[in-house]
Amino acid sequence: MKYSEALSYLDSHASYEKTGRVTDPSTANIESLLSVLGDPQRDYRVIHVTGTNGKGSTSQIMTRLLMAHGLKVGTYSSPHLEHVTERIQIDAEPVSEEDFGLAVGAISQAETVSGVRPSYFEIVTAAAFRWFSDSAVDVAVIEVGMLGRWDATNIVQPDVSVITNIALDHTEFAGPTLEHIATEKAGIMKEGSVAVIGDANESLHPIFQREPHDALLLRGHDFEVMDNHLALGGRSIHIKTPRAEYVDVFVPLHGWHQGDNTAVAIVATEAFFDKALSTDIVNEGLSEVLMPGRFEVLGHQPLVIVDGAHNPAGADVCASVFFEDFDPHGQRILVVGALGGRDISETLSALRADEFERVICCTAPSPRARSAKEIAEVATEMGCHNVDIADSVERACDLALADATSDDAILITGSLYVAGAARAHLRKVLP
Repeated sequence: MKYSEALSYLDSHASYEKTGRVTDPSTANIESLLSVLGDPQRDYRVIHVTGTNGKGSTSQIMTRLLMAHGLKVGTYSSPHLEHVTERIQIDAEPVSEEDFGLAVGAISQAETVSGVRPSYFEIVTAAAFRWFSDSAVDVAVIEVGMLGRWDATNIVQPDVSVITNIALDHTEFAGPTLEHIATEKAGIMKEGSVAVIGDANESLHPIFQREPHDALLLRGHDFEVMDNHLALGGRSIHIKTPRAEYVDVFVPLHGWHQGDNTAVAIVATEAFFDKALSTDIVNEGLSEVLMPGRFEVLGHQPLVIVDGAHNPAGADVCASVFFEDFDPHGQRILVVGALGGRDISETLSALRADEFERVICCTAPSPRARSAKEIAEVATEMGCHNVDIADSVERACDLALADATSDDAILITGSLYVAGAARAHLRKVLP
């Protein structure tokens, strides 16, 4: 199957989230597909990752740490920023368009044999598992798409299960409490695996303790971030784990939360190898970490930052890093777009939208996008004054740049779809 044919095939199976609970969740479809393919997900070791926020960064950090050990590493993530091939990577390089077409073509044939009609996400997940097997990876770092227990990725048998944190998100599918969310995410824990929990909320720990596992490593009990402070171009952290202490570790990512993500990644990698990591390996792995679309600085004078914060917890972190770590002194301009299904007023409040001198609301490039007009109405109601509307992310970026001086700062956020569209456009227009 050619790449263009693969995209058309995926589009014909698009299944956007419904506004309501899934009444009969099941992994039966992907189990049937993979059974036809010979269950390729069993051909390599797995680290399985979920969490409300931070799973993308944590997965990329683990990928680099595993690569620094000389392993061939598959990484599966979602959603993508610009190209669907970004979801399937080997040694931090996206699958080629040709190979993506071949992998999706295999799933198309499996659909015919199995008689099931998979969703978009099930197809790409199965394609990733198949491609990792064909490429003979040593280990795959697999990100959950949504929640955990009934996610299409949850047919793997992991060596390590990772839960980065718990916050309220996707409450149209699970909730309304943190306990409900934690219960769904804890569904990735399995017998025979080590579970690494990055959430320090002790009231949730009994939920994790009830799930099957061979060992349970809890932040605050078994590992901790002892120090986490701002450094030029990232963070300097001190982590204490069950096996070692890592002092003055440099993380080339912006925001205090990346120190937390790094701690979880190091502990999970230790658990995978069942030993402490050498300082040289940690420094080598972390030095190569890149996180496109996660508080990524794309320009200076004016400062231009994109961040895929898509829920109130992520937006709160984004605003904290923007106002406190970067502390812009000129005009602050917010470009924001979002998908439906979430309370946009909570996200705007967490972003501290009323502290920006200008807010430009745009419509994200997704069928599930919330309209720019609706976002602008909510922004105005919460006290934002200079509010504008743009019908696209690209137009919003152009408006922000046209109004900015070299001393100003532009933050573009609200969704990974917004971050992806902004990255593609800004690379063309920024010097």
